[in-house]
Amino acid sequence: MVAENDAPHHSLVVMPLDPSSMSNPTKVEIDTQLVRRLVRTQFPQWSNLSIESVEPNGWDNRTYRLGKAMSVRLPSAECYAVQVEKEQRWLPKLAPLLPLAIPAPLAMGLPTKDYPWRWSVYRWLEGEHATAGRIKNMNRFATTLAQFLVALWQADTAEGPPPGEHNFFRGGPLAKYDSETRDAIDSLCSRMDASVLTEVWETSLKSTWNDTPVWVHGDLHGTNLLVRDGCLSAVIDFGCLGVGDPACDFTIAWTLFSVDSRREFRAAIPIDDSTWTRSRGWALWKGLITLLKVLDTNPRAAASARQTIDAVLADHQRAA
Repeated sequence: MVAENDAPHHSLVVMPLDPSSMSNPTKVEIDTQLVRRLVRTQFPQWSNLSIESVEPNGWDNRTYRLGKAMSVRLPSAECYAVQVEKEQRWLPKLAPLLPLAIPAPLAMGLPTKDYPWRWSVYRWLEGEHATAGRIKNMNRFATTLAQFLVALWQADTAEGPPPGEHNFFRGGPLAKYDSETRDAIDSLCSRMDASVLTEVWETSLKSTWNDTPVWVHGDLHGTNLLVRDGCLSAVIDFGCLGVGDPACDFTIAWTLFSVDSRREFRAAIPIDDSTWTRSRGWALWKGLITLLKVLDTNPRAAASARQTIDAVLADHQRAA
């Protein structure tokens, strides 16, 4: 049996949205001076405001605080640039329907000779990235996040984007990551039980989504959740937004929650066992590719990834 620690997880280290395709992304050097030039030339009404890099910054986008009330968000590579117009279109429509704050687009910047893609100005959202140490009551946090997701599902999906390259196929079939997951299992076979990992993965693959597609965030982890006064206050970074199978959004049940808070999360979400099974597959994929990447370079991140994998295996055994 896999023993699952009842303590809250450390947030799993953030990986590129599609690690299999991002080994050598074509990137643009983004710094404060570039942001200052873009703001000055395209939005001169804000040119006198301070500009500061937000740390820690993301992989797919670079974020800068603009004055006290705004932020500038710039895609770091072409594969992320397509998400700008999607967020600009859909976030204002979704925001009034949701119980938590989400980013509010204020303006969309255009490409220049210095920077080749569209970019965004958002209203600044106060808060810190969600970690176990910053959350006052993890069970309440889990329930609040579940309520947010349920509200997201109620939004009209007409004309919403189906899974595709724009969101790295989040909301689509788990089989998209089959070869990558099996390669990771093979690479880790000297350290973990490959037969057990394969069993969990193949069980997840057999489960399919046959219900009406719903909105999915697509990239829920601690760095995309903001905490104020110990409580969940906002959900950010909707670059992987799409319409499809919501199972991908439950990965956080294993990357952040404890056994008790995971149970509270599951109880607050009206999904069937099949969807939960697929969500274990998403979490297993995430844990495996993360562990493989950091195994020899970041012991803390490796321990966190291993904890996620162990939690998935334990939950699978309980369901068997």
